[in-house]
Amino acid sequence: MDATLVLTQSYVPHRIVTWQRAVTMFFDDKVEVLVDYGLPLRSPSITIMMPAVVRMLNPLRARRKGVKFSRVNVLSRDGYVCQYCGRNAPPRELTFDHVVPRAQGGRTVWENIVTACVRCNSNKGARTPAEAKMTLRKSPYRPRELPIAGLSLHLGRGVPDAWKDWLATA
Repeated sequence: MDATLVLTQSYVPHRIVTWQRAVTMFFDDKVEVLVDYGLPLRSPSITIMMPAVVRMLNPLRARRKGVKFSRVNVLSRDGYVCQYCGRNAPPRELTFDHVVPRAQGGRTVWENIVTACVRCNSNKGARTPAEAKMTLRKSPYRPRELPIAGLSLHLGRGVPDAWKDWLATA
């Protein structure tokens, strides 16, 4: 496994990082390791275990901008489900869809982007859902926060056993 679960100072799941990033955070005194994978990481001067779950030592700073717009965050908001046909799929099989197409002045913003499977996105083309006679399951919106469970369930091999005590939905 190459991912590490990061918990907030109060033990709430916050994000997922690579184990390399988690090791850097550990040596920068930003996190403590709570659970490891039992795999040693060796350098000429030190051996540590690969971190599976770490906890931040300092409280999070308040975010003023809300959730960052990104492909992963849109997929998470929409639950990795095509917003037209309802198909649940891995990230590589899903695309962005502009509800109001860019050709018609639609912008790439939270309120105009949904997750769509390749087939539905192709069928819709450069039309609005109404023009394409397609129905949105859920209107796009700007989220205030994202559930970490949405990210953890799409890691390919599933949720690592080391994380299950920290994720309520695992």
